[in-house]
Amino acid sequence: MKKQFLTLGLAALFLVACNDDDAPSEANLNLSINGLEDLGSSAQYEGWLIVDGAPISTGVFTVTDGGNLSQSAFSVDAANAANATKFVLTVEPIPDTDPAPSAQKLLAGDIANGQAALSTGVAPALGAFENASGKFFLRTPTDETDGNNGNDQFGVWFGNPGTPPTSGLDLPVLPEGWVYEGWVIGEAGPITTGRFTAFDEMDESNAFSGTENNAGPPIPGEDFFNNAPAGENFPLDLRGRTVVITVEPEPDNAAGPFLLKPLIANLPVDAATAPATHDLTVNQSGIPTGQVTIN
Repeated sequence: MKKQFLTLGLAALFLVACNDDDAPSEANLNLSINGLEDLGSSAQYEGWLIVDGAPISTGVFTVTDGGNLSQSAFSVDAANAANATKFVLTVEPIPDTDPAPSAQKLLAGDIANGQAALSTGVAPALGAFENASGKFFLRTPTDETDGNNGNDQFGVWFGNPGTPPTSGLDLPVLPEGWVYEGWVIGEAGPITTGRFTAFDEMDESNAFSGTENNAGPPIPGEDFFNNAPAGENFPLDLRGRTVVITVEPEPDNAAGPFLLKPLIANLPVDAATAPATHDLTVNQSGIPTGQVTIN
């Protein structure tokens, strides 16, 4: 009888040992994200699992010109996968000398039952844009001395005309690592109107403004009279063109617009100048979204 119990005990221990050995040490993490773009040679994307409040990298990847991820399937520690509460996607520099996530947290999602829907509106990502809106007007205050010079089609300002003009943007306040930037689409491509974080102050640029002693109103915007980029002819008539607000990494990885373009307006060729205003509306195709699956 003792021999039988001993045999059964050894068998049970063997089964427990086998079960421990068979327990998976890794899990599969799969990404499906729409709206990402090639960041060039100076930046890349990196995924993170948040486990007990701490970030754990799931790996880096890039994106082709066609929007395809260089890698969408990753192996992660099974225990970390089981205990993760959130997934975060960041923009990281190349080379990246800091093992921690950058401040540029683009997408995030809360993990439940091995899945997370990714958006810009889940903390700690940068903000929700579903209800964003804006107004702008066409006028050239930096070319005016003793009154309107009758050339208001050459300037765009993000706000409501008045004395002084007031802000017309309704956008999330951005966290560290991000700034807004205005753009108009010229003959040769996008032309910046300047970067900004406050909606009721001047932006960081007046590179194309007029030569009169007028710094412009206390809102973001630009007149297009001087220093035309290659392929453009100034003054630039903005009627019939596209106006865009983007969210840019800070520091920025490229001179052109970043992939996140929450507000857009297409001006008609007969667009009225100030005091008329024009609406910026949410650009759903310019806001990335995605899904994470862990199994």
